[in-house]
Amino acid sequence: MSRIEFSNASVTYPGGLQALKEVDLTIEEGEFVVIVGLSGAGKSTLLRSINGLVPVTGSVKVGDREVVGASNKEIREIRSDIGMIFQTFNLVNRSTVVNNVLMGRLSKVPRWRSMLGMWPAEDKEIALQSLERVDIVEKAYIRASDLSGGQQQRVGIARALAQEPKVILADEPVASLDPVTSHIVMRDLQRINRDLGITTIINLHFLDLARQYGERLVGLRDGKLVYDGSIQNVSDDVFREIYGRAITPDDLLTEEVT
Repeated sequence: MSRIEFSNASVTYPGGLQALKEVDLTIEEGEFVVIVGLSGAGKSTLLRSINGLVPVTGSVKVGDREVVGASNKEIREIRSDIGMIFQTFNLVNRSTVVNNVLMGRLSKVPRWRSMLGMWPAEDKEIALQSLERVDIVEKAYIRASDLSGGQQQRVGIARALAQEPKVILADEPVASLDPVTSHIVMRDLQRINRDLGITTIINLHFLDLARQYGERLVGLRDGKLVYDGSIQNVSDDVFREIYGRAITPDDLLTEEVT
């Protein structure tokens, strides 16, 4: 179900801001796709449209299920197969790491179990296995607030993995991390994609990370799709088309393009 297809997809927010403009884009099952563009280019809106979080016209399909016009029940079913990784981690700081990861199992267990903390043994095992995949299982029983930013983001990845998703969406997952930790997180995401075949879409500002880890690059500018192709074919002219100006050496470092 992890093929994603946009057909003439547009998003206009209240007030008239058009964040996506007639986007046609197909992402095949198991692909690792990096989306780049300036702030306000539509990157986050593109991801949010897959989850049914923004008002889309046109069509957005996840597998054989249409997001546009879907009922609340259908949206919940679509979201249950989509793991989300956030820039700001979104952890419960006073809770343990493993309990944060177990939040990825919410759609799989009765509500009363999660409210009482009575997680089935199978779900606990899935949570610990997810932490092992990001090499942080030894932190399972400490408070999330005691972790570094990079460790917290790896917990966020583990939480998404515990959901057993068919798609992972990562919205600027390294924006608040230092360069060394950014590479660790990107390697985790790349390895998970290759080992598990989970369709992975990542929004990035950083051109060096896009070039190093991306396989397929999608470029957005002012809500329009301006590039879609292999990262191997990306030239400075392509980046100029995406960003609207020439790329300088500083842009190729792990720093935000503004």
